[in-house]
Amino acid sequence: MARLDIDRLVKRYGDFFAVKDVSLSVADGEFLVLLGPSGCGKTTTLRMVAGFIEPTAGEVKLGGSNVTLLPPWKRNAGMVFQSYALFPHLTVAQNVAFGLEMRKLPRAEVDKRVEEALALVRLAGFGARLPRQLSGGQQQRVALARALAIRPDVLLLDEPLSNLDAKLRQEVRVEIRELQKQLGLTTVMVTHDQEEALTMADRLVVMNEGTVHQVGTQRDLYERPADRFVAGFVGRTTFLSGTVANGRFRTDGGLDLAVAPSSTGGAPGKAALSLRPERLEIAPGPIAGLDNDLPGTVEFVSYLGAQIDIHVRLSPADRLVVQIANRGGFAPEVGQRVHVGWRASAGQVFRE
Repeated sequence: MARLDIDRLVKRYGDFFAVKDVSLSVADGEFLVLLGPSGCGKTTTLRMVAGFIEPTAGEVKLGGSNVTLLPPWKRNAGMVFQSYALFPHLTVAQNVAFGLEMRKLPRAEVDKRVEEALALVRLAGFGARLPRQLSGGQQQRVALARALAIRPDVLLLDEPLSNLDAKLRQEVRVEIRELQKQLGLTTVMVTHDQEEALTMADRLVVMNEGTVHQVGTQRDLYERPADRFVAGFVGRTTFLSGTVANGRFRTDGGLDLAVAPSSTGGAPGKAALSLRPERLEIAPGPIAGLDNDLPGTVEFVSYLGAQIDIHVRLSPADRLVVQIANRGGFAPEVGQRVHVGWRASAGQVFRE
């Protein structure tokens, strides 16, 4: 366990910057998640921390020591790869022992640590099996046990759940989080899955095009996104394009909307209004007591079990998604005329 510091890290391939000037600090025992779309630089950043990619510039410090130029096996960082990277011809125990044997530990110590690591991931008694004799979830646990066996200062997880089915993914992410808390491991995980990130992280780092857009807790990023990209990537939202003028927002479709005075940012100009689906109300007729109340037509209904998404056309250029709880109340159908309303404070304006 150790503090991890990344200082102005850069990775350039010719004129292309895969990672550009990334600085982060991960506290001892913290679980940090790098979140962003494919190609945003999050995996490249993780691999530079692990030592598999040499940075063009910048430093990586682990426990206060500069490890930027050290090879992976000298950093004491445990890595779990997206593909698990298990040796198919080795048993589970031999896979877990691999990193320990490379460090030339005594046989008795290797056997002890392998047994402890397999017990931690609930695979005691599986040591003699080959990877092909295991389920996907079990293979993932073997990869995690191998990383834990070396007693790493930092645990690095590269999309560790992407190969699992949805139900198993939900179970394993809880197991990883509980294990991380139990061991107090400094952990950095890469994912593009919002729900995964929101469930597991102490703090999130949202990246795009090689740069960090915002760092914060789940609530920080969801309630107070730094820019339009973060608002659109963390959670779900609908953007209405338009113009800010005189403290109000006028959409490109001609709708005149009330917005919070603090969100308009002063001078008139082009902007986008972000509206979270769960903060909108829908009814068969006018809705009293709200700052905005607009008629519209239901174009699409998506039944999601616990929630129902309702896509409502407000004008030829403006459409919103309203999310309601599936409680057996009002549930409009496609083609039905409805009203959608929200308070001014529910929207966030981003200048363009």
